[in-house]
Amino acid sequence: MAIVTEFFQVRGEAKPHPTQVECGYKTVSTPAGPLLQLSTYGSDGRQSEKKVSQTLQLDREGARRLLSIIRDTFPDL
Repeated sequence: MAIVTEFFQVRGEAKPHPTQVECGYKTVSTPAGPLLQLSTYGSDGRQSEKKVSQTLQLDREGARRLLSIIRDTFPDL
């Protein structure tokens, strides 16, 4: 529930998460320019109805940096 201001690489061990979620996206208009909003929804196994779990917003620079990270991670895209 915040605008991402910086990306940095984290070192160390990590494992895949055991559950999967859906992610919605939308454009949020602001006087400073558009923001890309990504919202994840609770996993299918959740008892309650679908609702937003986490929301991140990226401005143009954040989106540029994330795109660079994605290209580095998946060079065949």
